[in-house]
Amino acid sequence: MKPRTLGTVLDDREALAGFSRARVAMVLTNPNIHDNPIVYVNDAFERVTGYSRTAAIGRNCRFLQGSMTDDADVAKLRRAIEREEDVTVDILNYRASGEPFLNRLIIAPVKSDDGKCHYFIGIQKAMSDRDIDSSTLSIEKQLNAVQRRVRQDLSMLIDIIRDQSNRMGSEEGFAALARRIECLQLLYEEMRLSDRDAHRQGISMGSYLTRVANAIAHSDGRPGVAFSIEVGRFEADLETATRTGLILSEVLTNAFQHAFVGLDAGTVRMEVIALTEGGFRVVISDDGVGIPKDMPVPATQTLGGRIATELIDSLEGTLNYVRGAAGTVVIIDVPAGN
Repeated sequence: MKPRTLGTVLDDREALAGFSRARVAMVLTNPNIHDNPIVYVNDAFERVTGYSRTAAIGRNCRFLQGSMTDDADVAKLRRAIEREEDVTVDILNYRASGEPFLNRLIIAPVKSDDGKCHYFIGIQKAMSDRDIDSSTLSIEKQLNAVQRRVRQDLSMLIDIIRDQSNRMGSEEGFAALARRIECLQLLYEEMRLSDRDAHRQGISMGSYLTRVANAIAHSDGRPGVAFSIEVGRFEADLETATRTGLILSEVLTNAFQHAFVGLDAGTVRMEVIALTEGGFRVVISDDGVGIPKDMPVPATQTLGGRIATELIDSLEGTLNYVRGAAGTVVIIDVPAGN
């Protein structure tokens, strides 16, 4: 199965500008669980609402409603969710402090290729007086641009996860998606930085991949394992950045989780360089236990291996594993034109 083509609805520059100017909060809910609870919120949601992730996850979004919330707005949202349709509404919500705020909310189903709705994504922006007085059509266009961008990225991942689950006879569900969402969230934050810097035409790959790598080292690293990064300065378009970041996430997570089993110390290194004839190379090396000789690489029987393989194929790049005298070297090459 080939991942769907990203960016067919939006060009990169529109997506970048839309995300930056909107400063949006993002929520994912799971309609396949009783009462369609929240399963993910981003940092912007916490800042806008005052509710922490732990306070929000597991609850239906209605907890943001209050005594002055319009029943007609609530009914409009409920109908759209029941019909698995997109909907936009300006709804009065309440922060954790009890302060009301007008929330421009766009909700859309996130479906796989077979048409099944796996999640609903909510993109929301607290409307200031200036927003209300300005062109609401412009704000809605920006929010819709973000919603389409995120929905495409998530749908791509869901299709790969679903396909792998069908092959292996298992269903990993949201647990398989959660870490990948965090990787995408770092990309969306980098999109904001890109839009602030007027001369930049795309995503700064050194900056973005460093942020992905540091996040993984923080969550999966352990005492005794050192991590070093060396990156060059170059840019790539949004589609290339999306897929490369996800590939890096799979490879680097695997290194931290499996390279040092039974060892007290070790080193993981990452190098990102622009290639002379265009494109770029990411090299991830470790001095750990190495890949067993009887294990095929990449391990497409695993979800991480399949995600990495399908994404590198979609970039027409290469993903090579080298068994060293000690440890493993993984080389990710992305050619020019991506």
